[in-house]
Amino acid sequence: MKRVVLLGSTGSIGTSTLKVAEDLPDQIQLIGLAAGGNAELLIQQALKHKPAAVCIHDPAKVAAVRAALPSSIRVLQGPEGLMELAQLADADIVLVAIVGTGGLKPALAAIQAGKDIAVASKEILVMAGEMVMGQAARQGVRVLAVDSEHSAIFQCLDGKSPQSVRNLWLTASGGPFRKTPKSEFAGITVERALKHPSWVMGRKITIDSATLFNKGLEMIEARWLFGIEMSRVQVVVHPQSVVHSMVEFVDGSILAQLSTPDMCLPIQYALTYPERTSSQRVQTNFAAIGSLTFEEPDLDRFPALNLAREAGDRGGTLPAVLNAANEVAVDAFCERRLTFTGITEIVAEVLQRHPHQPHPSFEEILAADDWARAAARDVISRRS
Repeated sequence: MKRVVLLGSTGSIGTSTLKVAEDLPDQIQLIGLAAGGNAELLIQQALKHKPAAVCIHDPAKVAAVRAALPSSIRVLQGPEGLMELAQLADADIVLVAIVGTGGLKPALAAIQAGKDIAVASKEILVMAGEMVMGQAARQGVRVLAVDSEHSAIFQCLDGKSPQSVRNLWLTASGGPFRKTPKSEFAGITVERALKHPSWVMGRKITIDSATLFNKGLEMIEARWLFGIEMSRVQVVVHPQSVVHSMVEFVDGSILAQLSTPDMCLPIQYALTYPERTSSQRVQTNFAAIGSLTFEEPDLDRFPALNLAREAGDRGGTLPAVLNAANEVAVDAFCERRLTFTGITEIVAEVLQRHPHQPHPSFEEILAADDWARAAARDVISRRS
């Protein structure tokens, strides 16, 4: 039985995690749930799974959550409650599925408390990968991937050393604009960008999939998760999204992990690792799929990949700046204050303006994040 704390229970990863827990009631016990503002769904989840504690971030909704739940379930609130939940004494693993930068502090807190963590929030390793992996090594805890791409690499590596790897190959669906001419990019609407061809995800990650920023962030994430420098982290476009990623070894052999797209599979693997547990949720029919194709990513139409490669290669505060500027730019695009092409343009300008710090402290990483958000808002405001 794995006792799991789930941070971000009402988002897309969170709700998929609950499906996995419901599939495996004898192997997974949810002992803590945290949500941002969706109190109604958190209450439903808590009544069904009966965790020891829940946390609601929105202080205005604490009273409603307390009134709806039995006294046996502790109700925590705000950032302090999130930190307490991340360090629950009975937890075996903490799954961090909080969108944005809010998952970084609780992830580090969980590691300090000796908990394994499962990472579904790219920002944790993008912003502070060196710090997170270093602390995990010192505490003797595991950092497990929940992203389908990183889970695939983890499964293919199967304990092999970084020295045995020639390249890690992250696959990208190519998003909804894989074949769209660059001349049309400036006119792309929010509605079009939210129609992903392979996955059903939250707003932020869906827009990132359209710009390929998600793949850029995953490159940086892979660099830290697997101890591989950026020059050995590659991207290939694979529209069918069946090959979730590959490892090319120094002898030329390539191992890949394949399945029909379903986030329940990597979530289940992270929560039951090192065991594999029977599930009928994911079924793959190769005859029905018919063919698997691969393409080079178009770096001219999708400059986010080069921006991420440069930030990941130089390291320091640049990945945090890349991530923060992108978050602000995506919000501006969704609010129709910025064009689709403006997202990468804003990020590029903010990166160029940033006074790079090569070996930042935790406080300096947070300061760089704040600086990048302010800088991105300033650039967007001047454009408007």
